[in-house]
Amino acid sequence: MSTGITTEISTFKGQERRLRANRIGVAGLLLSVVAASAPLMVTAGVMPTTYGVMGIVGQPLLFVILGVVLTLFSFGYAEMSRHVHNAGAFYAYIARGLGGTAGAAASVVALVAYSAMQFAIYGIFGYEMAGLLRKHLGLDVGWWLPAAAGALLIGVLGWLKIDLNAKVLGVLLLVECAMVVVFDAAGVARPGPDGLSLHAFDPGTLSGAGLGTALSFTIASFVGFEQAAVYAEETSRPQVVVARVTFLAVGFVSLFFALGSWAMSIAAGPSHIVALAGKQGPDLLFALTEDRLGSTFTTTMHVFYVTGMFAAMLSFHNVVARYAFAMGREGLLPAAMGRTSRTSGAPAHGSLLQSAVSLLAVALFAVTDDRPHGDPTAPVQRLFTWMGNVGALGVILLMAAASAAVIAFFVRRGAARALAPRLVASGVAGVALLVIVGYAVKDFDVLVGSGPGSALGWVLPGIVGAAVVVGVVYGLVLKAVRPEVHARIGLGNEAFQLEKAAATAAMSSRKVSS
Repeated sequence: MSTGITTEISTFKGQERRLRANRIGVAGLLLSVVAASAPLMVTAGVMPTTYGVMGIVGQPLLFVILGVVLTLFSFGYAEMSRHVHNAGAFYAYIARGLGGTAGAAASVVALVAYSAMQFAIYGIFGYEMAGLLRKHLGLDVGWWLPAAAGALLIGVLGWLKIDLNAKVLGVLLLVECAMVVVFDAAGVARPGPDGLSLHAFDPGTLSGAGLGTALSFTIASFVGFEQAAVYAEETSRPQVVVARVTFLAVGFVSLFFALGSWAMSIAAGPSHIVALAGKQGPDLLFALTEDRLGSTFTTTMHVFYVTGMFAAMLSFHNVVARYAFAMGREGLLPAAMGRTSRTSGAPAHGSLLQSAVSLLAVALFAVTDDRPHGDPTAPVQRLFTWMGNVGALGVILLMAAASAAVIAFFVRRGAARALAPRLVASGVAGVALLVIVGYAVKDFDVLVGSGPGSALGWVLPGIVGAAVVVGVVYGLVLKAVRPEVHARIGLGNEAFQLEKAAATAAMSSRKVSS
């Protein structure tokens, strides 16, 4: 018996303005979104910083708590993905729940946030690649050169089929995850001076002035799991695959990072981890690894540390290209952005735009790197730290807004009672995410290492605030000048299952009454 629901994508501008369906399944999509979390980069970068700078010994417990919060968020978010299939994900959901103007604001924030995350990784990728070239090949190049080369290669891959991209991401991700697991096993097998201990999971370890900052910093490690919805139009069964991958991704990331940070604390010793991380910084993982697994394994890990960054850059590139595509299809960006490649079906023009913007960002930071031989802190302390935190703040804000949009969407369609547990979970998650946003804004000077009183403490989060204001103004202008475009925000892909079900029920009712 027909349910009136189909997986075929329909768009109000015709089939040529859609992404090609049936290109990616559960495994490929899971690998693509988890790659954005850059497991090895988080293990080597985020974890030592949280231990050493913020002094939070209970980092493993922090990953568990954030995993619970984001799982609560996923209940509503995944339910929304069953009804709205749109490459614009966040802004489409927000538009459907909170209106076109809010959707326009979310589209601008999404472009700024995900682009900033990608720019950030270009900085540390260029820095690490330059270091490897210098150490192993004797080539002394500026960080911006490998960063620019990476941007060009990613631009080429972004033009190709998403299933090919998923294979590239999958191979790189599986190798880096395997290396972290080997370190975890070695760290637990040869514990530090304190021996095996579950002290890091004691709630008492989450006290101190650095907790709010650690929350804001650590949640950035999860960014990527929410990207599954962006690929809804390209999956085989969007109403099933997206929700499944969202839960699998947040569960995997939470467990993987909780175990990884615990193994690191065991290898160093819970009573020594803060001091050791403060002294060694990002070198902590490699020092602990070399002590247990030797220099060959450590060198190999360092190589895949860099390839993991490449995988994350490609993942973010694909997401931004699809947001640009969705916005072009709906009139929020020039129409050319809403066209796909005839050969690959990928959002080629969106990919080209993102490549150009990425090269511009690398060039801007390279030009301002004004020391004679280049400032070694420019790509890491500036491009990576500044843009990474700006991007994370934007994504957290989008998640909070999406939580409210999910509740409004289902309440307005009479599904509040049936979906009450999911909507309550969305509400709780939304409040928790707003609290984290508050901590992030308050402690932004600490997050970027600028010190109290620095203008960066308000200028950088102001980028996200400016994106919100620009988006709202843009939405209001569209509503006044081009109301037909405003009415279509979030509707580029008309796969709204509740409306279909309601229309089918109404039609059946009319047939019965006649």
